[in-house]
Amino acid sequence: MSKNTISVEDIINIIDSGLIILDDDYNLELINSKGMELLEVDHKNEAERIATGILGDIKFHESIINEEVSRNLIKYIDKELLLYTGRIKTDDFQGVFIEFNPLSKHKEELKSFDYEIQASSLLRTVLDSSNESFIYVNKEGIIEMISESYAEFLNRKKEDLIGLNVVDVVDNTRLDVVLKTGKSEIAQIQIVKGKKIIATRIPVYAKGKIVGAIGKILFRDVDELNNLYMKINNIEKELNLYRDEFKKANKAEYALESIIGDSPEIKRLKEMTKNVASTNSNVLILGESGTGKELFAHAIHNNSKRVEAPFIKVNCGAIPYELLESELFGYEEGAFTGARKGGKIGKFKAADGGTIFLDEIADLPMNMQVKLLRVLQDRVIERIGSNTSEKVDVRVIAATNKNLEEMVEHESFRLDLYYRLNVVSIRIPSLRDRKDDIPLLSKHLINKVSIKESRQVHGISNQALDMMKNYQWPGNIRELENILERAINFLGDDKTILPKHLPPKINGGTGFYYDRSLKDTLEEVEKEAIIRSLIQSKGNKSKAAKLLNISRTSLYEKMDKYGILDS
Repeated sequence: MSKNTISVEDIINIIDSGLIILDDDYNLELINSKGMELLEVDHKNEAERIATGILGDIKFHESIINEEVSRNLIKYIDKELLLYTGRIKTDDFQGVFIEFNPLSKHKEELKSFDYEIQASSLLRTVLDSSNESFIYVNKEGIIEMISESYAEFLNRKKEDLIGLNVVDVVDNTRLDVVLKTGKSEIAQIQIVKGKKIIATRIPVYAKGKIVGAIGKILFRDVDELNNLYMKINNIEKELNLYRDEFKKANKAEYALESIIGDSPEIKRLKEMTKNVASTNSNVLILGESGTGKELFAHAIHNNSKRVEAPFIKVNCGAIPYELLESELFGYEEGAFTGARKGGKIGKFKAADGGTIFLDEIADLPMNMQVKLLRVLQDRVIERIGSNTSEKVDVRVIAATNKNLEEMVEHESFRLDLYYRLNVVSIRIPSLRDRKDDIPLLSKHLINKVSIKESRQVHGISNQALDMMKNYQWPGNIRELENILERAINFLGDDKTILPKHLPPKINGGTGFYYDRSLKDTLEEVEKEAIIRSLIQSKGNKSKAAKLLNISRTSLYEKMDKYGILDS
């Protein structure tokens, strides 16, 4: 038999209606998968019992004599079912069929199918209820069944077409060829009434012999298909644009080369970062505020196998507690008042396949620590308002400037979460512990700031560097960048940073201000005040905001304005 042969069971399982076939003794012969689903049963014996009961309830015996298809409406569990019941008679089989669907559901597309029982009541009922353009011919090519949709396409009445040879009715038909060859022709172009259509033709077998063929129009006009293709193509282009924008917005910017320093400790950490990047283990980055923890997180992602996947950054301290769960895990449509139509994916789902960087992990509230622990253990997330879990493949990199071990002792951070995060830990040294890197860092930062400020700067004097090496740098690299930017703003006609351009806390009071606008002076003072508050609070944004007597939101806005990094 041809590889394109379709069995009875294959046919009934592609029908989007429940179908039961019983013999004359009401023994179950066939039930399709849709029928099992609608009856909510797992076993055919149970389906046989329900089908027999249905026939009894609708008094099937009273109408069976007429051998007509009858329609009935019954209540089953919590839904109303519309039933078509009737007799099936062939040379080899006699019995009854029940075809059913929920009343609320219109019968939809019937896929390309065969049926071994010629001209059966079942096939006629299903064909008549379809909105698709189907035609069925017997082995002589005589039309025995045709859908209303197909007849309408031919501008003929359905009853006038039955009994005619298909070659006399359908232009350029190849159903006669399919009857001879027994080979299916899938999605072929055919010209009918001057229009290019796309049609599929499938032979029908019974007992190993061709007994007919089914034709279906997939598209009535190739121009419509081209228009559809153009629409899909435009949608795909727009989707690719959004995807590219998403990648740009969620891409790790820094590589190992972005970590500046030649000190033995930095060289060791860079080598360690390279080795850690090749694994999928969770990483905990520790270090004082301003040491550059985020740079190491970027470098780990960019040296990993996940480099082409998203790198999602989350500042756990910057998101209000009440919004944190929806930001991390997303929500379903209608989950709460004001929820976005269609819902929202969370940061973890956005990072699927890539890396999520959880900065200031110590600020995570206890209830969210529990939810994060589940993600790390089971690699699943659950959106707000959803009853189902989603698998995610995400590498977690966390960072903090706080002592998590002390927080565990004080029961403000979960011990089990700490161990889950601390698979591999990287401790970034403070700037006062790597003062030999100050010249190299200064050169890099001066170049960065001079480009940003469009100022020509030749460098920094040795005397100024010596003064900077004697300073303790409580604000680390962030403070160093701030002081160099301040110095560049005070250069005036000078091209080299000298001791006089440094603040009094470094040069001992030998510096001075050049004439500047009030706005620039106030912004400089404001920026320096923010830096000092962050240093004094050891990077704790809530404490820093309290010291400045502003809200935490305002603090983050000003940090963003002045380019003050979080890590």
